Amino acid sequence: MTLLQTNAHRTADTVDATTRDRFAERAAAVAAIGAQFADEVDRDARPPREAIAAMREYGLLAAAVPADLGGEGATVSELSAIATELGRACAATGMVFAMHHGQAMALWRHGGDGAGVLAMTEAVRNGALVASATTEKGVGGDARRSTCAIEPEANEPDGPDGETGRIRLRKDAPVISYATEADAVFVTARRDPDAPASDQRLVVCWTADTVLSQTSTWDTMGLRGTCSNGWVLDASTTVDAVFRDDYAMISAHTVLPVSHVLWASVWLGIAASAAERARAAVRKQARASVGSTPPGALRLAELLVDLQALADTVRHAAERYDGIADDPEALESSAHALAANALKIAASERVTDLVTKAMRIVGIAGYAATGPMSIARHLRDAHGAAVMVSNDRLLQNDAGLAIMTGVIL
Repeated sequence: MTLLQTNAHRTADTVDATTRDRFAERAAAVAAIGAQFADEVDRDARPPREAIAAMREYGLLAAAVPADLGGEGATVSELSAIATELGRACAATGMVFAMHHGQAMALWRHGGDGAGVLAMTEAVRNGALVASATTEKGVGGDARRSTCAIEPEANEPDGPDGETGRIRLRKDAPVISYATEADAVFVTARRDPDAPASDQRLVVCWTADTVLSQTSTWDTMGLRGTCSNGWVLDASTTVDAVFRDDYAMISAHTVLPVSHVLWASVWLGIAASAAERARAAVRKQARASVGSTPPGALRLAELLVDLQALADTVRHAAERYDGIADDPEALESSAHALAANALKIAASERVTDLVTKAMRIVGIAGYAATGPMSIARHLRDAHGAAVMVSNDRLLQNDAGLAIMTGVIL
């Protein structure tokens, strides 16, 4: 089975039979719903609500919850295959899945045993959707710094003591994806008002206990269905909803590497979908030019070579993370950080090249804004990959890491 097969049970050729048996049919069912509404989601810049409901119904939002917590314990390799399947149907659906898991996995890996964290873990097991607020105005897009802080919330005037264990925070976030659909937002904030900007914690903020005031509209060229509007977030929660580990560890061990693998997996899906349309165009050319090689055949063969190379890169990255997921020393190494950033940078650059090549193979029908052979949405979505967490920022970070580490591969 290859990336370009289109039967109902298709999945990326980077997973084994066990993985396909576990998730392929459910992923295909959700992907079919995502594909049905993909053009509408893109046109109206609205969340892929139907696909989100299907992900909840088919258990995909809970896929990675560990078996000892009542879940299926999906590996990152398995999540990667699902993300690719969803991404080839609807990039927004794939990105919601990817961003959710980049945050949700931090619960059982870093959350600890606070009642608020455990309640959130149980909610995810039952299909809750998690969003994140890790960037903030005033810090230049650096997710590893915060100006907002966790502050104690005073008790009611007639309370028996001065503290209730409740906390509050206010964050001016330039981007919170699919905030209107999420059951909770995981928010970075300084440990307390006197802490330095880099001394961050991650806090579970239930949307039911949070006031979201929209400050900007997500009217972008592509990835429109992620609805990554700007929001001022005013949240009230409890101290037991603060994660056990500091955010530096959470980011290095889980959020950053998992997110980069799953984002790249979605981008692979976008490229695979564009390649499917290119193949359909060449097949049509073949029927019209019996006895001779269709004009796009060689270009298609080149495209498939490049597509397979990207698939192998994503597969290797997912397997590499699964291999070191429980090794703190490896996760904290500069080599690991460089590899995670390299995946994001390389995949985000390659997806635009692949989709552009597919469009040229298809020709004018691929260049059309709409229609069954149009690759316009694919191309617009693909260009979002490089600016979603700027590649230039990652390269700046890599420059410092490259000087510090002697490990290249």
